[in-house]
Amino acid sequence: QVQVVESGGGLVQPGESLRLSCAASGFTFSTYAMSWYRQVPGKEREFVASISSTSSSTGYIDSVKDRFTISRDNAKNTAYLQMNSLKPEDTARYYCKASLAWRNYWGQGTQVTVSS
Repeated sequence: QVQVVESGGGLVQPGESLRLSCAASGFTFSTYAMSWYRQVPGKEREFVASISSTSSSTGYIDSVKDRFTISRDNAKNTAYLQMNSLKPEDTARYYCKASLAWRNYWGQGTQVTVSS
C-alpha cells in the first residue's frame, strides 16, 4: 500500500524556520523524483521545489530560491523541505508528491501558517 505522509507544519512568525518531512512507503522511493507543492484556498496548487531520485538535480520556484532547500534521504525513504526566512505569503497547505513516469503519489498535506 502506497503511503506519502507529510509532517512538520505549524504556526510560525515571519522570519522563522520550519522543516517539513515527507515519509514514503509502498514503492521504491529511491527511484522516484520528489516534489513539494503548496495551495491556498481558492487558488491552484503551485509547484515549490523538486529533487531528482539521486539528489543530483533540484529546482525551485523563484519566490523561494535562497530561502527553501529540498533534500532527501533514500535510506530513510524521506524527503525534506527546509524553509527559512518564512514570509506571510508562504502560508499554505504543503503537499509532497512522488513521481516516476506516469505514476504520481500525493500526500494529504501539512499546514504552514506564517503570521505575527
